Amino acid sequence: MKLSQKSLSISPSPTLSIDAKYKEMLTNGEDVVGFGAGEPDCDTPDHIKAAAIEAINKGFTKYTPASGTLELKKAICKKLQDDNGLTYKPSDIVVSNGAKHSLVNVFCAILNPGDEVIIPSPFWVSYPEMVKLADGVPVTLETTESTGFKFTAAQLKAAITPKTKAIVLNSPSNPTGMLYSKQELAGIASIAVANGIFVVSDEIYEKLIYGGEQHVSIASLGDDIKALTIVVNGVSKSYSMTGWRIGYTASTGEIAAIMGNVQSHAASNPCSISQAAAVAALLGPQDSVKIMREAFLKRRDYMVKRINSIPGLSCLTPQGAFYVMMNIKGVLGREIKGKVINSCDEFCAHALEAAGVALVPGSGFGANGYVRWSYATSMENIKNGLDRIEAFLK
Repeated sequence: MKLSQKSLSISPSPTLSIDAKYKEMLTNGEDVVGFGAGEPDCDTPDHIKAAAIEAINKGFTKYTPASGTLELKKAICKKLQDDNGLTYKPSDIVVSNGAKHSLVNVFCAILNPGDEVIIPSPFWVSYPEMVKLADGVPVTLETTESTGFKFTAAQLKAAITPKTKAIVLNSPSNPTGMLYSKQELAGIASIAVANGIFVVSDEIYEKLIYGGEQHVSIASLGDDIKALTIVVNGVSKSYSMTGWRIGYTASTGEIAAIMGNVQSHAASNPCSISQAAAVAALLGPQDSVKIMREAFLKRRDYMVKRINSIPGLSCLTPQGAFYVMMNIKGVLGREIKGKVINSCDEFCAHALEAAGVALVPGSGFGANGYVRWSYATSMENIKNGLDRIEAFLK
């Protein structure tokens, strides 16, 4: 019996695969340190957990409207106005089971078979697979370390074809941590408007920015670009709520209605209890975000300094998120602990086996020759992991 060719073409997530292998080794009692998963290591703030408990005790455990409760949509509208200068109505908002689910909804809503979506690399591993699931064609737009892993308006213009339907914009970026400035976004917006292509703006890491830099949503740069932008965000990273699974989109009412219809058949609705908790996250105290950001800043600075001190390795300083893309091209072709390393995949596999360090190869991000670290873990783990990698290379 023939199975779905489309689904068979979908690759497994390398980040989740590495994390699963790491956790399996931990369970088996092996001495390993993990830097694979993209989730904050701190607990969900108490006032958010309290809101969830209150929702349970009040019996708020039934179906909600398919695209989210009105209360949460209003809270999201307030957040978008206060933080981003964006005005949306509740009917423009769709709440989903995490920002990953939001992105799947977006591509299902805007793509027809054969439509192309430009995805700058390095990219988050799921973008191309999501586009393929929606019968679209992912088109990679390569960036380099010399340009800070960012593309220019001119590069975007050159990549557009008659089949181009959208571009994915992820700022701050997973996996590079790079941030687009307002000026850079204005250039991208002008090309998108001139060519009538959608901008899928993934802003999930917007509150994790360092060094005085500011997040700018491309949708805030004018009515024309706002009409073409689907903003994607959520509470997972900012409030350490990865397991609560609440993401959301802000778009035109027409696109929101389509996404709401798709979601109503796919998932009925987001978790009622998690929605109540998300309201508390967005409208409640924001102290925890600042504390987490300050902790990440210290870890980032230490990790960047250590990596750049190890012969054969180097990295840029990320401006946001909690990842570092480490350049390993200086050690490729070398024999390390009895094995010649020819690729980032081989580097990560051997580092896990010989040094007990779980890292994610850049190949899954469209970045061969690089390895991703996550500093969303304790300083103790970071020091331990970097000590092991330094010894591994010696």
